[in-house]
Amino acid sequence: MTEIPAAPDLPVTLVGGYLGAGKTTLINHLLRQADGLRLAVLVNDFGELPIDADLIEDRDDNVISIAGGCVCCSYGSDLMAALVDLDKLVPRPHHLLIETSGVALPVAIAQSVQLIVGYAFDGIVVVADAENILERGQDRYLGDTIERQLVAADIVLLNKTDLVRPEELADTRRWLAEKAPISRVVETVRADIPLPTLLGIGSEQLNGNDREPRSHHHASHEAAVFSVDHAIDPERLAEMLIDPKLDLIRTKGFVFSSDGRLRALQIVGRRWQVTDAPATASGPGRIVCIRHRGRVDAGAVSRIIAAC
Repeated sequence: MTEIPAAPDLPVTLVGGYLGAGKTTLINHLLRQADGLRLAVLVNDFGELPIDADLIEDRDDNVISIAGGCVCCSYGSDLMAALVDLDKLVPRPHHLLIETSGVALPVAIAQSVQLIVGYAFDGIVVVADAENILERGQDRYLGDTIERQLVAADIVLLNKTDLVRPEELADTRRWLAEKAPISRVVETVRADIPLPTLLGIGSEQLNGNDREPRSHHHASHEAAVFSVDHAIDPERLAEMLIDPKLDLIRTKGFVFSSDGRLRALQIVGRRWQVTDAPATASGPGRIVCIRHRGRVDAGAVSRIIAAC
């Protein structure tokens, strides 16, 4: 009797941030970029419909069907039950986004997600409003919640940067560096950011035979691709690539370990994970590094790869 392999764990990204920061704008923007990748979105409530009307194909109770095979589901006060139900969807989603309420603490939700078998935690993205995050963060009533959200973030999306003066933005950058020193801060306008920058899906689609790093741009983000021809220590590679000096916000790809296995490498902000590559993946080894506001330091990354 042929054994049926278990389905891979469903990666989960939390989208948090205080009220009005732009979480729903980000979710809609990511859905528009899905391009055949099935995203599932869990939101607290459908009271204020979070999904752009032109994306919706059908609505049934607490599930909205979205163009391209994506779905949006409401979980109210019972996130755990929603996760169990979501795992039964056919076809199965490729990635899950959980949009938290404006006052929720992402760490508590992340801990709940990790209790459910079949899910793999992929990172925390906290959206911050550049217009008022500094004022709210220093408020005697709101400040503690906002600071705890920011400290938990792998990536802080500093949104609406077009609405503030340069000197105000500089003050906000300094404050964020003090309050969330190890989170990666990415500045955006209308939450415009490439989907692969935040999510782990699509890494299995890396292919090609290029031997030299190549780059492409999206707004103020740059991606550089590196071939990895030799066996490598993937855990050491991950530890070295999260160095704040490199300012990489996203790294993903496949590398061969010393035992000959192809391993999948995923880094979001300061969080990293190394797992066995899916059965559909094949060599050659290669990684993609994404940086915000400036070119990827190809020389530094190449030296790190050589050292591992």
